[in-house]
Amino acid sequence: MSAEGKKSVCVILAYNCANLLENTYKRIPAGSVDRIILVDDASTDNTLEIAKKLGIECYTHQHLGYGGNVKYSIKKGIELGAEYIVDLHGDGQYDPAAIPSALAKAKEGYDLVLGSRFFDIKQPLRDGMPLSRYLANIGLSAIERFVLKLPVSEFHTGFRVYTKTLADTVALENTSNNFLFGFEIIAQTGFCGLKIGEIPIRCDYKSEHTSISIPQSTVYAFQTFKTLALYLLARLGFKIKLFKCGK
Repeated sequence: MSAEGKKSVCVILAYNCANLLENTYKRIPAGSVDRIILVDDASTDNTLEIAKKLGIECYTHQHLGYGGNVKYSIKKGIELGAEYIVDLHGDGQYDPAAIPSALAKAKEGYDLVLGSRFFDIKQPLRDGMPLSRYLANIGLSAIERFVLKLPVSEFHTGFRVYTKTLADTVALENTSNNFLFGFEIIAQTGFCGLKIGEIPIRCDYKSEHTSISIPQSTVYAFQTFKTLALYLLARLGFKIKLFKCGK
């Protein structure tokens, strides 16, 4: 446990990543977190079997979708006594080496820490990010940064550290169970006046991994515009259940 007595839990988010899991788990820096657990979104392969062979503490549930799995993971982490919950994808696409710096940032008082691939604007391309995803991310993030007025270099990273303070403040239960969750919680964090920080992270696009598909990405982009519209309405004083702060 950290010096200030606040526990950190790394949650490996898993869905059909049996052949990628061992490499991800072994790359988590030793001693970087107090506890490592795996939360499986009802995988149909042998993800759980591999996790148990590796000695990872496992939890599973009915299939909820990406957002549903993250929400379950945050609640599970808090239930286990965590103040800081590290969200790590089981396919290893986001470099686990970023965990120590992300936790250090959270302990500076940031309520949500994002692992940004765009600290160096050209690094994602060097890492193999497809040009279409690269341009879409830059364009979407520019629009979202303008509307939300948040100093965030990218809004669509899959590596985060959530804090108990964040979970206790935003309307977590009103967020989406699909990929939109990741953007909604950033918008919620900004709306509720909580602090968002970033650390640089490397991402692997050249090895096998599990990413959102192009059709899903297109739907997701339009959904983010809807979220921005709801955010603006909430700022004007309309009661929007997604943007409710406090319990």
